[in-house]
Amino acid sequence: METQKKVLIAIDYNTNATKIVDIAYSFAKAMKAEITLIHVVENEVYYTSFITSPITGIVDFDSATFYQYMNSESLISAANYYLDKIKKHLKDSKVHTIVERGNFADVILSTAKDLKVDLIIMGSHSQKWLEQVLIGSTTEKVLNHTQIPLLIIPTKRKK
Repeated sequence: METQKKVLIAIDYNTNATKIVDIAYSFAKAMKAEITLIHVVENEVYYTSFITSPITGIVDFDSATFYQYMNSESLISAANYYLDKIKKHLKDSKVHTIVERGNFADVILSTAKDLKVDLIIMGSHSQKWLEQVLIGSTTEKVLNHTQIPLLIIPTKRKK
């Protein structure tokens, strides 16, 4: 008997999250895979920066909704609310969700290993070179440290 495939979809608050979710979900469904969405809360400062603000407009989750959750524990509540909105957007109650605290790449890698996933799907936001030098690329770190297949969905803005 063949075991069911498992796919981990890493979601942040980037404005391209809807694109990533829709493509990743379609891909996972074509594999007939069990789907888990993960969001990682790393640092409260990240969520309040005007330069790297991760607030997105997926479904009806907006910055006004997000800011009502602005404290350490409430960031977890906001992320759970966000993932619930994504599940409703996908119209699939079988999708699992996980919110973890820690370094983005490290948590994605450890969760993928713990869940024994067959595929990790995440977006690449093509940061400007200075941002990449200063804060690094989560996608690049996951790519360089995983032995699990990784599907990267590019979300570079059109010029």
